[in-house]
Formats: sequence, C-alpha cells, structure tokens
Amino acid sequence: MNDQNPGQGPDWVEDVKVEVTGMAKEGFNHPSTAPVLTGAAVGAVAGWLLPIVSLPIGLIAGAGFMLYQRIKK
Repeated sequence: MNDQNPGQGPDWVEDVKVEVTGMAKEGFNHPSTAPVLTGAAVGAVAGWLLPIVSLPIGLIAGAGFMLYQRIKK
C-alpha cells in the first residue's frame, strides 16, 4: 500500500534535496525562500530571548521547521 502523506514517505530526503537545491539556484525567486528565511529569523530571535536556546540553534530550528512545513504540503 502506498497511502503515505507527502513528506513522510521514504522520499522525504529527496524532497528536501530538491527544495534546498531549488532555493539555492533560484534564490529569492523560489517560493520557499522567504518562508524559510522568516522562520530562521523568528527562531534566531527566540534563541536570543530564551536563556536555554542559543541564537544559532534557534536559527537552525526555525529554518528547519519552516522547510519541513513547505515540504509537508
């Protein structure tokens, strides 16, 4: 049976690779670039404000979360 949701099957690594490659090639013209950068900025601010989370970890977590949201769709 192949009733898996997009972004949750064995091809999710390929989906991430395609998305990141597209963002690298197209820059701000790619539809995922702005949301991922916004997520990175929000994560960085959260990392700066919260004492347990550092700025780089917040930035990576925010960007990763938004990339996951884009691929999940």
